[in-house]
Amino acid sequence: MNRLNIVGFVATALFASASWAQQESPVGLWKNIDDHTGKPKALIRITENNGEIKGKIEKLFREAGEEPQPKCDKCEDERKDQPVIGMTILTGMKQDGDEYNGGKILDPKNGKVYRSKMTLVEGGKKLNVRGYIGMPILGRTQVWVRQDDGAQ
Repeated sequence: MNRLNIVGFVATALFASASWAQQESPVGLWKNIDDHTGKPKALIRITENNGEIKGKIEKLFREAGEEPQPKCDKCEDERKDQPVIGMTILTGMKQDGDEYNGGKILDPKNGKVYRSKMTLVEGGKKLNVRGYIGMPILGRTQVWVRQDDGAQ
């Protein structure tokens, strides 16, 4: 194998492993789909810092007549009356095998904070995000769809 072939092989291997790692991690941009209406609600940016997964709302998909820049008027913590866009709604999530557990998720619509867990599905293209009270069986799941960073 000549030097050019080796360089090409190494570059291809690095690119493939970086692509695989991104798909097997929840880090990235996600569109959440309302489990009741089936319509997209928001774009959420998931980040990881020291093993903790967080999610922040970057954009809301609003119906005609809805407030385009809503505030979390039903929140009961430091997020009360703060803009929903830019708000961190997912905190404390840590990887636990094939799942991410131990976190909390805020529903800005009702101001309630739920325990949360999430699981990557379809090769990292979708994320099942479950919010619950007490036990996971007492909750509901939303499907979030991975977005290209440029696609909105």
